[in-house]
Amino acid sequence: MIEIFVFGILILTVFIVNGQIDTNKFIKDNKKAFNLLKEDDYEFLVAAKYGDSANAEKLFEARIRNGLVTLLILIILFISRISFLNLIFALAGSYLIFKSGYTSLKSYYKKHLHEINLLLPYYLKSLEILIQHYTVPVAITKSVDDAPLIFREGLKELIASIDAGDSTIDPYMAFAIKYPVRDSMRMMRLLYRLGLGNQERKQEQLIVFSRTISNLQAKSRETKYKERLEKMEKKTMVMLSTTGVGVMIILLISIMQMFQF
Repeated sequence: MIEIFVFGILILTVFIVNGQIDTNKFIKDNKKAFNLLKEDDYEFLVAAKYGDSANAEKLFEARIRNGLVTLLILIILFISRISFLNLIFALAGSYLIFKSGYTSLKSYYKKHLHEINLLLPYYLKSLEILIQHYTVPVAITKSVDDAPLIFREGLKELIASIDAGDSTIDPYMAFAIKYPVRDSMRMMRLLYRLGLGNQERKQEQLIVFSRTISNLQAKSRETKYKERLEKMEKKTMVMLSTTGVGVMIILLISIMQMFQF
C-alpha cells in the first residue's frame, strides 16, 4: 500500500514538473466553474492583508491548485480500497485544504480589526492635541510619523487626496472604510466637520470630538481589561486541571501499589 502511494505521488510530481499535467490550463479552462467557489469577500480580504497591489486571482488559483493536488493524493492513497465513502472523504479533504486559504485570511482580518479597534482611540487623542494648534489637514500630516504603523498607509492616502484638491468628506470616509471598526465612520465625520468650522465653532466641535475620544478610550481600556481577565481565567483553569489530573494519577498509582502489597 505504501509503495503504491509513494509511486503514485512520484508519477504525479513528474507529470506536473514536465508539464504533461498542466494545472494552470485546467484551472483557466474551467475558470467560470471554479469562480462559483470564490467567496464574496475574498478579494476584499486579500487587499486587507496584502494591499491593493496583491493579485487576488493568482492567489485564488493557487488555492484551487492545492485543493486539486490534495484530491489526487487522497485518491491515490485510497486506490486499492476505493469506495463511495473514501471518495467523499477525499473530496472533503481537498475542500478543507482549498478553504484553509480563506479561513486564514478571515482570521487575520478579525485580528487586524481587533488591533485597530484598540489603537484608534489613542491615535485620535494624539491627533486632538495637534488640532488645537493646527488645521485638521496639517495636524493629520504631522501625526503620520508618530501614528501606529497600522494606520500610516491609510493616513498617507488621506493626505494625498486632500493635497490633490479633494475638499469633500470622501477622503475621510475612505479612511473609515479602510479601517471599518467601531465608530470609525462617526469619528471621521466629526474630524471632517472640525476642519470646516471657524475658530469659535472649532472649539465647540473640538470639545465634542474630545468627549467622544474619551468614551472610545474607556471602551478600549474595558476591552483590554476583559481580555486580560479571560486570559488569567484560562491560565487558572489550565493550572487547576493539570493539578487535578496530577493528583488523580498519584492517587491511582498509590491505590495500585496498595493492592500489589
